[in-house]
Amino acid sequence: MQLTKISNLGRMGAAAAALFAPVVAFAQEAAAPAAEAAAAAPVPDKADTAFMFLCTLLVFFMIMPGIALFYGGLVRSKNMLSVLMQCTVVGSSVMLVWVIYGYSFAFGGGTSAFWGGTAKMFLSGVTVDTTATTFTDGVVIPEFIFMLFQMTFAALTPVLIVGAFAERIKFSAAVLFCLLWVTFVYFPIAHMVWDANGLIFGWGALDFAGGTVVHINAGLAGLIGAIMVGKRTGFGKDMMAPHSMTLTLVGSAMLWLGWFGFNAGSNLEASGGAMLATVNTFLATAAAVVSWSVVETFTRGKASLLGAVSGMIAGLVAITPAAGIAGPMGAIIMGLLVSPICYFFVSVIKNKFGYDDTADVFGVHGAGGLFGALATGIFASSSLGGIGYAEGVTMGGQFMTQVWAVVVTILWCGIGSIILYKVVDLIVGLRVPVEAEREGLDLSAHGESAYHS
Repeated sequence: MQLTKISNLGRMGAAAAALFAPVVAFAQEAAAPAAEAAAAAPVPDKADTAFMFLCTLLVFFMIMPGIALFYGGLVRSKNMLSVLMQCTVVGSSVMLVWVIYGYSFAFGGGTSAFWGGTAKMFLSGVTVDTTATTFTDGVVIPEFIFMLFQMTFAALTPVLIVGAFAERIKFSAAVLFCLLWVTFVYFPIAHMVWDANGLIFGWGALDFAGGTVVHINAGLAGLIGAIMVGKRTGFGKDMMAPHSMTLTLVGSAMLWLGWFGFNAGSNLEASGGAMLATVNTFLATAAAVVSWSVVETFTRGKASLLGAVSGMIAGLVAITPAAGIAGPMGAIIMGLLVSPICYFFVSVIKNKFGYDDTADVFGVHGAGGLFGALATGIFASSSLGGIGYAEGVTMGGQFMTQVWAVVVTILWCGIGSIILYKVVDLIVGLRVPVEAEREGLDLSAHGESAYHS
């Protein structure tokens, strides 16, 4: 007898109700455990789930076409498609690696301080019913959307590295290096910083959306790659100006838009914390654009579009670790300060040491990420408009924690990247032949051209 039918017994006479009373009692007893189990099971919040779904798509938009067009416009026209291809294939490959073992290595639930273990390899145990807890106690979202949101971070970070050695690296070398790099560098750092059992998380370091995990990581790997792959043929002699600042602006605008998913989504729920991250993403970036333009006006006599978009990215990078932590006025100050720092690395340090970082990955992401990670420890202070520190933690104590987090990231990424570049060089070789480089990687590596006359 179905329970839906038993529920209609109230319409019967007293005799019929008495006759079926034992059946009703048995049905109610049988249904009670199921009802209790349903009540005990966490129910995902639909609004938070929809919010995280949107943020995941926005971060994906940063990869394709955002960063691809940004970098593509910065290289010469004969290498445009090679950059688009590297961004597309590296991003896609990392997505596959992420679901095979990356998610488990980063967030597998293991107790190690350095990696998450193998329990969730091939998404084992991740189903439509499993959930991930957000920052508010008792509020959960489906584990699938948490996994996908973190996947877009994992796919974006190695794509950022591509800009450092663009125009002279082998396509196979770029893809192989990025796959090895996420395995041995990104996944462990992500676990250390963002997993509850992670080493750096346990120290109490603050990194809201990836100052260490994404930007210092990618910036340093890019610098090492630019040095180990070597300078472009004709560097310092031939004209190597960006072939399309129009496309670079389009790409940077897409990045700014996608970054709202990057920063606000890192709150994991549609609450006030996400809105604070959104406000800060607007303000820090706008301040950095203005700041870079002012610096260029005083140093070069003219403000350039290349400088404005560089400031845009620098502001986004700097506010990333502090997005949901600093206050709006603190975000503006961070944006104003980061541009002169990055400008110094791009125009002075780069020229002094002579390395060929094609898209200034280290000068913007590395230097900006370093500044942002350290400044987060300061602007988190409630006296400066931030959300405040954990009980018993002072500004000095938090700043030193940030320093140690940066040091561990630099050492892990630096040593790991050097080894991995060497391994890739031994397996497939890093550099294309000079003839292929002069012809352009579009034709020599992919047999097609971005533009036809």
